[in-house]
Amino acid sequence: MSNLSLPGAGAIGKTAATYAKDLAERVIWTGAVAVGGVLVASGPADMLHGSFWQSVGTAGIIAAGTLVKGLVARAFGDPNSASTAKGV
Repeated sequence: MSNLSLPGAGAIGKTAATYAKDLAERVIWTGAVAVGGVLVASGPADMLHGSFWQSVGTAGIIAAGTLVKGLVARAFGDPNSASTAKGV
């Protein structure tokens, strides 16, 4: 039996690999920025008992950190992408 070759199969595999790399990077960076936001906004000793405004501050810090990461990524990754990974 011969192997079935679908047109565009290589592009689909490359797209899936690029998507997986981009998704993994986003998850890791979001987790790191979220932890940093919680530590800055409510402090390590009080992070499980933050007030409403500490929670709002945490969200703002996370959003700002994500923005900064996207801007810095232009210097290290593709200038047309917010990813630090090459080729994404």
